[in-house]
Amino acid sequence: MAFFWFIILIAVVFGFLGVLLKGLLWLLIIGIVLFLVALVGIGIRIGRPKQRRR
Repeated sequence: MAFFWFIILIAVVFGFLGVLLKGLLWLLIIGIVLFLVALVGIGIRIGRPKQRRR
């Protein structure tokens, strides 16, 4: 789970840099894509049923 939080943090940093620095719109786009990938990964992990050991 820490891996997904790290990806979200990187996405936010890229997003801020893309907005603050003129001409670096591609950083904003990369940040958005990373954020969406992290959300999908968290959704898959949460939605997966946990296996019980017998």
